[in-house]
Amino acid sequence: MSLKAISRAVLDGRAPSDSEIRYLIDLEPERLPELLGHAHRIREARFGNAVGLCAIINAKSGTCSEDCAFCAQSGHHRANSPAHPLLDAGTIAEAAARAGEAGASRFGIVASGKLVGGGDLDGFERGVRAVAAAGLIPDLSPGILDRAQLARLKAAGLRGYHHNLETSATHFPKMCTTHAYAEDVDAVRAGLDAGLYVCSGGIFGIGETWDDRVELALLLGELGVPSVPINFLTPIPGTPLEDRAPLSPEEALRIVALYRFLLPDRQLRVCGGRPTVFGAARKAELLGAGASGLMIGDYLTTRGTDAASDLDDIRRAGQVPAKE
Repeated sequence: MSLKAISRAVLDGRAPSDSEIRYLIDLEPERLPELLGHAHRIREARFGNAVGLCAIINAKSGTCSEDCAFCAQSGHHRANSPAHPLLDAGTIAEAAARAGEAGASRFGIVASGKLVGGGDLDGFERGVRAVAAAGLIPDLSPGILDRAQLARLKAAGLRGYHHNLETSATHFPKMCTTHAYAEDVDAVRAGLDAGLYVCSGGIFGIGETWDDRVELALLLGELGVPSVPINFLTPIPGTPLEDRAPLSPEEALRIVALYRFLLPDRQLRVCGGRPTVFGAARKAELLGAGASGLMIGDYLTTRGTDAASDLDDIRRAGQVPAKE
């Protein structure tokens, strides 16, 4: 068994076997640059030198009904996070325009909470139209939508539906007790059935094992999710994971590379936690590790990196922003 042979098999369209996946996970630390190089070549074969850039707005914040252990917006925790109702369409449009000027092609309206009431659905519809009018692709992360709601928002111009599974089905009950994992999987399926571009991934560094990471990737592949956000934990005071140490850059890079081997034709977008794990000094390494997309600007309750700096990294890597 060799890294080169596994990489060639993936490029030829064969999924890694269980033993090959274990080989990738257990590869010696000194061979990490070799692993990243192969992951980058797989990414280039599927996406060329284009980097998908997206941005978000925290459009409705705080007092969430769910108790996800990593989230500052949960009403069950003591985190000091912003709380406000759904922003108006004008504010969303202004933020979308700024994101477009910074280089983003997709813009996500993100709202805390599990279910969507009628008033917020009206507001999402107006927000989606405002993002499209600003010249960006409108995405929405509202919690769980039913099929009628998805159809209505798609008719209003919604292009992408974002709903993270967060982790494996095995590890999920340790992170959230207020709803079942199957509800999230059903939400992802509903978005795909509606013909939307579904963005669904996970957050890493929350106590999951490598087996959990593989389990999540294989499920996302089986579901047919086209875009997979990779987030890294930023420990937030007042949450149950406040004392957990962030992942090392090396482990985070290995996760990105492994996901590229397991999901060779999916957009892998590195999103939340990027500054926490990589800082300014090492964030450009992701562009050679298999990632094909980045979230630019700020996240929900934490600061992001300067978009101009990300664009400089992309240019220095010989890559270009994608026109999605």
